[in-house]
Amino acid sequence: MKLKAIIHVAEEGGFWAEVPALPGCVTQGDTREELEANLQEAIVGWLSAGEAEIVSAPDEILELAV
Repeated sequence: MKLKAIIHVAEEGGFWAEVPALPGCVTQGDTREELEANLQEAIVGWLSAGEAEIVSAPDEILELAV
């Protein structure tokens, strides 16, 4: 299974990430490597908890004139 995560730079340092397809699935890490390990653990935990179905939002392309 492949899931997309959005990675953010934390204001206080480090990183945090969210998985849009898994509501409430967020984690953080001081380094990218730590974040990725924590993200794997968070996803496995979310899926193991038996949460509701995975929400798969369709990709959307927005065209803007500037």
